[in-house]
Amino acid sequence: MVRTFLAALRAYPDLPADANVAAWLVTIAHRKAVDVTRARARHAVPVAHPPEEPSRTGRPDDWHGDLWDALAALPDKQRAAVAYHYLGGFPYEEVAAVTGGTAAAARRAAADGVKALRAASRRGELEGAAP
Repeated sequence: MVRTFLAALRAYPDLPADANVAAWLVTIAHRKAVDVTRARARHAVPVAHPPEEPSRTGRPDDWHGDLWDALAALPDKQRAAVAYHYLGGFPYEEVAAVTGGTAAAARRAAADGVKALRAASRRGELEGAAP
């Protein structure tokens, strides 16, 4: 909350006289909340017990190969949208800029891709993955 007010104080001198101050403050608060959420997502999550066996190559496919196979089986747009948004943390506008199309199309492609991955999980194609 302190960061929000500091950002608002820094930006206030440049605020146009006819600006909607309430909407301006809400926008600053929203963007600061997104920043905090993204920062938390970048930190390692502590676990009670490390894995029994370390990865041989350092790649995720050593322990979730079925998931990577299912992801590779998705159509190109869905695979890119899922990877960029859920693995890379890109907002849909940036996913659309990278893959081409609109943010709504990127959102739909990611949703369809996740739906296909969940269906594969329910069919038992993803060994060890939660449905």
